[in-house]
Amino acid sequence: MSRELKIQAFDDKQVRIVWDDEEQKYYFSVTDVVGVLTDQPDARGASTYWAVLKKRLKQEGANELITNCKQLKLPAADGKNYSTDVADTERLLRIIQSIPSKKAEPVKQWLAQVGSARLDQVQDPELSIQQAINDYRRLGYGENWINQRVKSIETRKELTDEWKRGGMQEGRDFALLTDIITKAWSGKTTGEYKKFKGLKKENLRDNMTNLELALNTLAEAATTEYSKQYNPKGVAANKKVAKKGGDAARAARENIEKGLGRSIISSAKASDYLKSIEESKAEELPFEEEDKKN
Repeated sequence: MSRELKIQAFDDKQVRIVWDDEEQKYYFSVTDVVGVLTDQPDARGASTYWAVLKKRLKQEGANELITNCKQLKLPAADGKNYSTDVADTERLLRIIQSIPSKKAEPVKQWLAQVGSARLDQVQDPELSIQQAINDYRRLGYGENWINQRVKSIETRKELTDEWKRGGMQEGRDFALLTDIITKAWSGKTTGEYKKFKGLKKENLRDNMTNLELALNTLAEAATTEYSKQYNPKGVAANKKVAKKGGDAARAARENIEKGLGRSIISSAKASDYLKSIEESKAEELPFEEEDKKN
């Protein structure tokens, strides 16, 4: 199951939204929407309001589909992931009807706009890329990093398309081959890399420095080209090609490190540099500036 987190702004407040590819629907953080409707000063106030409202709805005999919300682990302001009540559009509209607020109608219109935008993105993938760029900017990432990240998304898509062409399956095969590539160029598997950076559920690429991201993109691009050249069949053959692609990026890494006199592999992660959305005014990440100096 593939899920994609988006952070949308409404009335100067953030609303966490998850798109579920398998179910083809959005899930909205209930507390975020409640916070918007009731003008809560912070997440704690919104959570308290939702807890009281949920209890009242149960006492009034509301359908369990309304009060027993699905839970997903979503990132909070402190960078950690917490189990959070989420609701699809239908359930969320029912919850909104129970909240006395002048903002109810604008929120309903906003929900419709979000859904419409997603349908447009399905028809035109370029719109999805632009939305990702806007989200990264809102989170405080610098333009240089964003350009690298967008290129890495394109490169990754080309690689997975090539793997599919060669009969590799999403999930276990993709994860295995990705680990081989990452290990070959960085010396760490994906899991080891995330642990080194102190990450849990966070996306590893979203927490890479410019140089790390560039080398990872090189490794995956090289693997794609080698795969097209050698046309590997089966997991064993694809593993050899994946290592060859990772080795190409490792050679580039070693050459750069020789000139810099230090390791490129960094324990730095996004939360070390990015402020909260409300506070973020950064044009570039500190490690981007350091890369320029070097």
